[in-house]
Amino acid sequence: MPSTLPDKTVRLKDRLEANEEFQNDHDNQIDNPTSNRPFTDVLNADLARRNLLKGGATAAVVGFAASMSVPAAANNFNDFFGRHPRPRPKPGRLINFRPVPLALGNGPVPTISEDYQYEVLIPWGTPLEPFGPDFNYPPSAKDQAEQIGIGHDGMSFFGKPVGRRYKRYSSRVGMLAINHEFGRNSHVLGKELPESLDDVRTSQHAHGVSVVAIAKRHRHGAWRTISSRNSRRIHANTPVAFSGPVAKSELLTTQNGNIPLGTLNNCSNGRTPWGTYLTCEENFNGYFGASNRETAWVATPEQERYGFSETGFNYGWHLFDRRFDLSDPDYRNEENRFGWVVEIDPFDATQTPTKRTALGRFKHEGVEIVVGEGNRIVAYMGDDQRFDYIYKFVSDRDYRQMRREGISPLDEGKLYVAKFSEEGTGEWLELTIDNPVLAARFDDQAQVLTFARVAADLLGATPMDRPEWISVAHNQDVYCTLTNNSRRTEAGPANPLVPNPDGHIIRWRDANKHTGLQFKWEIFLVAQDTHGTEESFSDPDGLMVDRDGRVFIQTDGGQKDGLNNQLLVTDTTGKDIRRLFTGVTGDEITGITMTPDRRTMFVNIQHPGNGDPAVTNFPAPQDGVTVPRDCTIVITRKDGGIVGS
Repeated sequence: MPSTLPDKTVRLKDRLEANEEFQNDHDNQIDNPTSNRPFTDVLNADLARRNLLKGGATAAVVGFAASMSVPAAANNFNDFFGRHPRPRPKPGRLINFRPVPLALGNGPVPTISEDYQYEVLIPWGTPLEPFGPDFNYPPSAKDQAEQIGIGHDGMSFFGKPVGRRYKRYSSRVGMLAINHEFGRNSHVLGKELPESLDDVRTSQHAHGVSVVAIAKRHRHGAWRTISSRNSRRIHANTPVAFSGPVAKSELLTTQNGNIPLGTLNNCSNGRTPWGTYLTCEENFNGYFGASNRETAWVATPEQERYGFSETGFNYGWHLFDRRFDLSDPDYRNEENRFGWVVEIDPFDATQTPTKRTALGRFKHEGVEIVVGEGNRIVAYMGDDQRFDYIYKFVSDRDYRQMRREGISPLDEGKLYVAKFSEEGTGEWLELTIDNPVLAARFDDQAQVLTFARVAADLLGATPMDRPEWISVAHNQDVYCTLTNNSRRTEAGPANPLVPNPDGHIIRWRDANKHTGLQFKWEIFLVAQDTHGTEESFSDPDGLMVDRDGRVFIQTDGGQKDGLNNQLLVTDTTGKDIRRLFTGVTGDEITGITMTPDRRTMFVNIQHPGNGDPAVTNFPAPQDGVTVPRDCTIVITRKDGGIVGS
């Protein structure tokens, strides 16, 4: 029987079937062709020098007091880095819960510690407003635009302000801003490729961000969505604005003249001291393709560095929506409108989401905001791909003064990329057109920021093992998860990290309370050292350090010992690791936020069963038929205590 699919859909399907590499494994691909010295080499040398790993994971924690060359005025570690002693957790008091046993951490439904309980909130397709359109599978484009999206990921809870004299925020009612990273066509549409523009719109509307009002009536009540004028969906077709050095650049202008629309592949997140939400665009390249409808498409060096290809990630949007067709000259530069950090006001649905270009364009995993010396805003960011980099942004001035002048602290400042050295030290290299190395390659600062990866290559930044979430502890230590890199080929003495299929976590401290150009780093945890123990985990991804020194670790990848992906808690020594929660078969545990009183935690189950109802039907009862749905999990202690304790 002849195919009834549109010819362009059939052609793309044929190309994809011939592409054995394509498995939606985009985070693990390599787009960095440079010969910069990788973090592999630096880590090998450091581990050999310190002999860190002889004692397993617990011995992998080393003091920051190792020698380093510092300015003459700095006579000791605290003089250089500021007096921020590391918290000393009291064993048996900081983390008290009974962990989920290794043998129970698998299967088609979640498992939680005996001391905790969970409930399910806002599964994919939940009406944004209580009386919105119900979920029917597969959803229509119109309904999906008014429903919670798919691919639940990074999120933040913004408690409703209460009281007039003092700044206090409710822990029972507020706005939840949540990212929707991705949803495969097979999951969203029930087929491998779109067959019409309406199919594409459904997929596009399933992506982006939801800002949804939630509440519980009393202390022991269930959380639910409530009506609010500030609830909204922000998706691939929502008008957006640009600010900062690239805002008026021709790099964001198309021949068609179409206005900027949308945000895509929203992975991790951040929040500002002034109460706004930051969503981060990661694998945006995969939504573009080339139909070659007018001219044969050939990738530019910049497009290659960001991973653009003729077929993308199999979404097929470019077959019906010209905006995502790389071979359409009318939409040249459309791809440059993605790959940014986007600021959203959760309490003002009239505000246009704004892409802050001073923070650079790359595959943003997240953005951790802290207030540095002189009240300057500091933003730490990871570029989540094998052999890519860690960045930070520092605002030019006191953020309060800038806001009083009507200037966003995220629009004026300096962007840096990290370079690690063997001695446990490192430096931040500024990405600026004033550097002759960059001036020889770029015309202006807008180009430097738009092609930040290329600029970082030229400066000799250190290629890392998929830098993911970053979190700053109360004592100013900065933690970063490095999920994995099985393509390492160079081993060093006594180094079990080459290759590195299971990932690790590092931490560092910057000089001058985050604003300095020097830092000291160390290994915090090595995942593979936990294998075969009750604390086993692999592929650390999500990360949060609370004010007491608890380190929450979420995983995304092939857990060992029969485990599903999981949420673990440890302390700043890394010695006491406990499993708080495990997800379902084929999922990822991601996204983490708390209410102000820290007695309620929200985490996400993403792509349960990879969308296959034969694997799991969660959150529906198991029937082998119902399509599984991404959802938010609300976690509380049974005794009402702080989550993680």
